[in-house]
Amino acid sequence: DLSLLRFISAELTRGYFLEHNEAKYTERRERVYTCMRIPKELEKLMFFGIFLCLDAFLYVFTLLPLRVFLAMFRFITLPCYGLRDRRLLQPAQVCDILKGVILVICYFMMHYVDYSMMYHLIRGQSVIKLYIIYNMLEVADRLFSSFGQDILDALYWTATEPKERKRAHIGVIPHFFMAVLYVFLHAILIMVQATTLNVAFNSHNKSLLTIMMSNNFVEIKGSVFKKFEKNNLFQMSNSDIKERFTNYVLLLIVCLRNMEQFSWNPDHLWVLFPDVCMVVASEIAVDIVKHAFITKFNDITADVYSEYRASLAFDLVSSRQKNAYTDYSDSVSRRMGFIPLPLAVLLIRVVTSSIKVQGVLAYVCVVLFYCGLISLKVLNSIVLLGKSCQYVKEAKMEEKLFNPVLTATPGKPAGKQQSMFKSTQGISTDENGSTSVTNQPVHQKENTPSLLVTSSSDQFLTTPDGEEKDISQDSSELKHRSSKKDLLEIDRFTICGNRID
Repeated sequence: DLSLLRFISAELTRGYFLEHNEAKYTERRERVYTCMRIPKELEKLMFFGIFLCLDAFLYVFTLLPLRVFLAMFRFITLPCYGLRDRRLLQPAQVCDILKGVILVICYFMMHYVDYSMMYHLIRGQSVIKLYIIYNMLEVADRLFSSFGQDILDALYWTATEPKERKRAHIGVIPHFFMAVLYVFLHAILIMVQATTLNVAFNSHNKSLLTIMMSNNFVEIKGSVFKKFEKNNLFQMSNSDIKERFTNYVLLLIVCLRNMEQFSWNPDHLWVLFPDVCMVVASEIAVDIVKHAFITKFNDITADVYSEYRASLAFDLVSSRQKNAYTDYSDSVSRRMGFIPLPLAVLLIRVVTSSIKVQGVLAYVCVVLFYCGLISLKVLNSIVLLGKSCQYVKEAKMEEKLFNPVLTATPGKPAGKQQSMFKSTQGISTDENGSTSVTNQPVHQKENTPSLLVTSSSDQFLTTPDGEEKDISQDSSELKHRSSKKDLLEIDRFTICGNRID
């Protein structure tokens, strides 16, 4: 019989058994544990990646001038030893000289940019207008970073490619002027960013600084509820590493400019310290929340950050081999979108204008500071190399460094795979049949013409939607195998090419 009393009694006494849906609740519990592990794993990746960026950044100030000096010394003393080689300079030496010349030219060009006038011009704008300007600067910085390394790579390849080839470029000089213009414009862009941040620090009510930090939380809304694959998350992680390191350098520039205005009074540093901590803490909190919910909504485990760290370590270890095809600083630029030259030009400009060197003792201090930078660079490189070897060994990627073996892919004829290998230099297949561009290129004979490298990342970033849907319908084992392979195939970070559905 149905009655109100019986209904209330049933509501108060009815029970249920969670073990009847054990798989569902176990999965929900694992998601909670994954979110709890994300901060630790993410910060380990960030810590490693920031020191990689620091290593590439210190290289511009420490080893690059010495390498340029050695290359110029070889070029000057070459007639004394005779022309033993066909080339006057090695390709790496040519690239070093080009980097040094670009750095010097852009540094002198930056002297024509008035920082004080730019500061007062930005300070006179309204808060909302400055907020819009800062967002536009962030977008422009990403566009510059995505295209800048391609300009520099085009210059390096044009200056070092074998001359017996058919001319298929506009020449070294136009490429050189394009590179100088890019570095100069990118340095000005970063200077405007630093100036806007400086205005926010010096505002009385701190409203601009609060709005600029809230912009980081808007980033959560734009990324958390979108579909992410492991490749997209890897690219986002690299972008976050670059963004965090760039923010640290911008905060250093802001502190230098403020300390100069207050005659290097140490008491003013403690006035800036809470604002600096607030900016850094908000950046870390946003990254943790963003990655935690992205991994939760896309069923990605926290162990994926160990794979990302191993991929970054692989770049460092492979760049130390004799048959390496790129410098490590350029490898970081392609992977993370971090280009050290514009940031180095701006930092040198700010330091030289903020600190006056007068007297013998001051020059001695400069020499000692330079020696300290070299020591820091060498120590950082040694520690990073040791850690990278450890990460590569843990990921079982040593065979891709020392034994690049070409094997036949199951289900495909060997002749077709060999033709694909000939068309992409440096791409070999592992035992699972998946391709990888992280293997070092095999030495070829001089009479064998070099072939252009085609990166699988370009294919991934431009895959049509229909093909992505077909790929997602494969078996889970094949999907896991291909996603692990794609991590190593991304050879540069291009924000504009991100495909996130």
